[in-house]
Amino acid sequence: MNRTPLTNIAPEIFRKRLLVEGYFDCEVTEDSMRQYFSRITSELGLRTYGEPIIHRRAARVRYQRSFDGFVPLVDSGIYIGVWMNQKFLSTIIYTCGEFDAEKAVG
Repeated sequence: MNRTPLTNIAPEIFRKRLLVEGYFDCEVTEDSMRQYFSRITSELGLRTYGEPIIHRRAARVRYQRSFDGFVPLVDSGIYIGVWMNQKFLSTIIYTCGEFDAEKAVG
């Protein structure tokens, strides 16, 4: 197993990643998840090639009520995880293209 950090692997392939985490104060539904994907891809000029995939997990345990969503991009994809009871979300944008990180955070 290679244990050397790969800090310069495939430098000829441009990649950009942004992890955004935070708390929210709005109602989250499957429809609002779709609206999120529509808005973020539109605002950032990212092209999708498929519809968002959204899963809602009912609570077996109180803290597990959540949503997971993914939208495929021509240049990669966007994932979001939403913890309903904690009102917390984590999203990652991964592309092989450029986007405005400040706009994404907004």
